Amino acid sequence: MLVPDLKRSRRLRPEPSHAPPYAPSQNDTRAPAPHSLPDRLSEATGLAEAIDLVVVESAIITVAAPRPATLFGTGKVEELNGLIAARDIALVIIDHPVSPIQQRNLERAWNVKVLDRTGLILEIFGERAHTKEGRLQVELAHLSYQKSRLVRTWTHLERQRGGYGFLGGPGEAQIELDRRMIDERITAIRKELEVVVRTRELHRKGRRRVPYPLVAIVGYTNAGKSTLFNRITGADVLAKQQVFATLDPTMREVRLGSNRRIIISDTVGFISDLPTMLVAAFRATLEEVIEADLILHVRDIAHAETDAQARDVETVLTELGIDTQAAASPILEVWNKIDLLSAQTREQALSAAKWVERRPVLVSAVTGEGVAALLQAIDARLGRADEVVDLVVPAHEGRLINWLYEEAEVLDRTQTDAGDVHVRVRIAAEKRERLNAQARRAGVALSPL
Repeated sequence: MLVPDLKRSRRLRPEPSHAPPYAPSQNDTRAPAPHSLPDRLSEATGLAEAIDLVVVESAIITVAAPRPATLFGTGKVEELNGLIAARDIALVIIDHPVSPIQQRNLERAWNVKVLDRTGLILEIFGERAHTKEGRLQVELAHLSYQKSRLVRTWTHLERQRGGYGFLGGPGEAQIELDRRMIDERITAIRKELEVVVRTRELHRKGRRRVPYPLVAIVGYTNAGKSTLFNRITGADVLAKQQVFATLDPTMREVRLGSNRRIIISDTVGFISDLPTMLVAAFRATLEEVIEADLILHVRDIAHAETDAQARDVETVLTELGIDTQAAASPILEVWNKIDLLSAQTREQALSAAKWVERRPVLVSAVTGEGVAALLQAIDARLGRADEVVDLVVPAHEGRLINWLYEEAEVLDRTQTDAGDVHVRVRIAAEKRERLNAQARRAGVALSPL
């Protein structure tokens, strides 16, 4: 596992933030904070271990000036060759973009397979995707990656494939044939994904008719999204201390304290330098985020790089067309893993949260601490357009009373001298027409407050 320390590039990077790990990211116009090199090395090692690779050696390699042919200098390539041979290493992962020519030259020099960061993430996605949609998205990203590397990477690409006697002609260059086959497969996958997109849109239209607000959970990989999803919904989605444990989206219905029903969606985790082709390939899945009424941005505030991770997530959300800085942004930050903070750091985090304009909620998805407050915050954010209504229901209209308790939040209930029931309720704006229909059926007049 090699993490290049590109000195030339680092001088162009913004200075890292010295804010505490629980620093808020809202309304902050600073450039994305870079991850520290030790953190990048730790993350890259975790990526490798996520697909059961045994990391026998890892190092941060200083690169004064990247070489177009090999990335590293000649001396470093030879030094690493000796290490690879001595440790009997079969795969070298470089946590940095590697061009097709650099990959070919390094593989020849070291006589091993070489993967860059994008290739490694694609391998993980390929192993973790289980649904048909997920597998199609991963294959699309893989093919786009392979197509970009058809630059005489393999010796067989030098050959000319001759035609049979009845075909005639000199044949077709192998590289051209490979590129054409990849293009054909990409076209076929995109057609299949178009069907997926249409199906998702039909599902969304169905939900809008109900309608239930959609709440999407996003965050850096391993921030605790699936654990929080399970805690809120009672589901059993795979939740492991492992990067990209969740790839295929999962949805569940939840009823909040106001009797508001919502759909919560658990999505794929984001990561620094997430390959653009993956963002594009998973756009069908990420449309659930784009269409969400509320986005829960789950942050691991016990992580030393939480501020940099938050900026990486916001970068992807911005690429999806979501304004993360606007006052009306649909994002609610959830500062997770407070159970891992010391008493002093927890107090600092609580104090910092009070000064954030869009007040974050501190929780522990593992212990459940703060989850009730989170559900109240979700209810409040979704209930900004709620209406409070007074109505007097005849005593014999038990059906309407039952409907109010099922679909609205009953704020007050008293009995009139005539035996009727005076009810004050808070109801979601999207349910107002249904309430009007129920009231007309029962012959009840509504009095908005």
